[in-house]
Amino acid sequence: MNHTSSEKKISIEDTFYIVGLGCFAAAFALFFVVRISGVSPTAWLRPCILHTLTGLYCPGCGGTRACISFLSGDLYASFRYHPFVPYAAICCIWFMISQTIEKISRHRIRIGMKYRDIYLWISVVLLVVHFVVVNAALIIWKVDLLNF
Repeated sequence: MNHTSSEKKISIEDTFYIVGLGCFAAAFALFFVVRISGVSPTAWLRPCILHTLTGLYCPGCGGTRACISFLSGDLYASFRYHPFVPYAAICCIWFMISQTIEKISRHRIRIGMKYRDIYLWISVVLLVVHFVVVNAALIIWKVDLLNF
């Protein structure tokens, strides 16, 4: 198949925007299923295997509680449970809002957030720092930072 230069290449921002719309639709559907059924969305979750076996926290431990706190409006608790969650949520919300404004204005208002590798590196740093801090506090000072 011969590709011509007239074909439009889909940008990474367009791909992320489509995925974001799908995620928001899935979250919206889950919200209504939980409301109608009355079943807690965490009822089917299993405990962390690493924490169960070793007593140490994995890099994702605290994420569910951070999501619940964030959705409840308690940003401090969300950040304390897992700083990646409010960071990712705020980035995603701003990305979706700014891309929507840019698309609705037909690119006349150019405020759409663009993908940068630094956003990914900040996420990695947050995950590693969280993992080290909660486990160091647990091992060295016997303080469980995720059970407050």
